[in-house]
Amino acid sequence: MGERIQKIISASGLMSRRAAEEAIAAGRVTVNGRSASLGDRAEAGDKILVDGKPLPRQEQKLYIMHNKPRGVVTTLCDEKGRRNVGELVKLPGVRLYPVGRLDMDSEGLLLMTNDGDFANRVMHPSHEVDKTYLTWVRGEGLDAAVEALGRPMVIDGYTVRPAVAVIKERFPDGGLLEITIHEGRNRQVRKMCAQAGLKVTRLVRIAEGSLRLGNLGSGCWRRLSPEEVHMLMHGQERE
Repeated sequence: MGERIQKIISASGLMSRRAAEEAIAAGRVTVNGRSASLGDRAEAGDKILVDGKPLPRQEQKLYIMHNKPRGVVTTLCDEKGRRNVGELVKLPGVRLYPVGRLDMDSEGLLLMTNDGDFANRVMHPSHEVDKTYLTWVRGEGLDAAVEALGRPMVIDGYTVRPAVAVIKERFPDGGLLEITIHEGRNRQVRKMCAQAGLKVTRLVRIAEGSLRLGNLGSGCWRRLSPEEVHMLMHGQERE
């Protein structure tokens, strides 16, 4: 049956799927010498040309788990000259992109890949891979704050689902919480804690679904196993 042509073009790394759809609609794509239409499919071995040129040779798909250190930005380059994840995760001849984000002051598990379909699948809201963080906080009323985190909150005009928060340790001026969220919106854990009356002093993402950071050292990375990739792609991370 083959695959949709826009998906094949996107997988080649030439352009995004949306851009491929626009190219097809504009008549810039041919398959075996015939102009392609949206909805057309192609089989392995079919000759696909965009603007008269063949697709780039498809590179090996790579899936990386990186333990991002604090103070490193989740970009491949930074106009302010700050350290970025592109400097820490390097493979010869391969350009890897972050899957989602961790803000500069946060650390821990960050996925990176050159597979756009994998990235879109993991980040799509319908997939909702749970994300778990160790969260060091300051503030009083730790028990009341945990109860507040367990209720829906409005963050930047969006109602986020209740978090699962567990007190791991208590300190004289705060504590250590393990917090699991579902949406993963911008600085969500920090903003939820602020609404609950807590100030986050350190934030480490330790899990996405059942994929755990484990003992991977700060700044280090490793390749995901085929089983881990399949788990994240097909939503089998829930226990």
